[in-house]
Amino acid sequence: MSPVLSHWSASWPALIAYAAVAGAHLAGLLRLLRRHARLPAGRSAVIREAAVFHGGLLVALLALVSPVGYWSAVYVWVRAIQDLALAIVAPGLIVLGAPWPALASCLGRPGATRESGGGDGPAWWLRWPVAAVVAFNVIWLAWHVPALFDRVPADPAAAAAEYALYLGAGMLFWLQVIGSRPWSPSGAPLRRAALLIGTVVADTVLGMVLVFGSGVLYPVYANAAHHVMTVVDDQQLAGAVLWMGMLPPAIVAAVAVLVRWLNEEESRALSAGIDRLLTQRDPAWPSRPRFR
Repeated sequence: MSPVLSHWSASWPALIAYAAVAGAHLAGLLRLLRRHARLPAGRSAVIREAAVFHGGLLVALLALVSPVGYWSAVYVWVRAIQDLALAIVAPGLIVLGAPWPALASCLGRPGATRESGGGDGPAWWLRWPVAAVVAFNVIWLAWHVPALFDRVPADPAAAAAEYALYLGAGMLFWLQVIGSRPWSPSGAPLRRAALLIGTVVADTVLGMVLVFGSGVLYPVYANAAHHVMTVVDDQQLAGAVLWMGMLPPAIVAAVAVLVRWLNEEESRALSAGIDRLLTQRDPAWPSRPRFR
């Protein structure tokens, strides 16, 4: 049987979590569409965001229940694909899908997403972008340390912790970089681009360690399946996957951040020019005095 059609897993915790989140979002979305004839973002935009959000949920689910979940315990390079899906791709799509108003509506708190943490600025999870990005990178790199990496295939609790941390830290990371309606990142565009570049550099270092390493870093993967590809070859391929796999979403996000920044700068310049035109200026030459 084809590897694509075999080794599907009925992971009940993953399936139940997926069904609960997807169902809550759809229920809240339908409630929003019924109650509000005109949504702030527009009905078509909200529907597009909902499709992107459910795409992110589906990516996370497939990373766990599809053959990717099975072969991730056999080959390191498949594990690298699973890590990228859970920490980068799925959280990015979820954040881009802006599910928060629909989820808040389902929970009976339609105004919850408008809260900004007490009125003193952005929500608390957006106030420390550097700390959030550093935390993501620490979590990302820590789970690739051999002691933790080798523990996940044999320990369901460790695997669940890894998956949850990847998804949570990944969403927090993307919130700092691209934002998610109705929240906007607190950092300036160039600062957010710098944080994104720093994350790519950290992942590049990890990929280079695996690609150019000549020893077995993950001995738990020294199984019978490596009769053609050695474990070292497997690690090197995994390093290439991590190294190159991070670049496409990072490049797309960086271009989006810079384009939005240029548009905002152009809009400010245009507004300033219109204000100067509309502002009444004093004459360059003083008017002649009038004599009575």
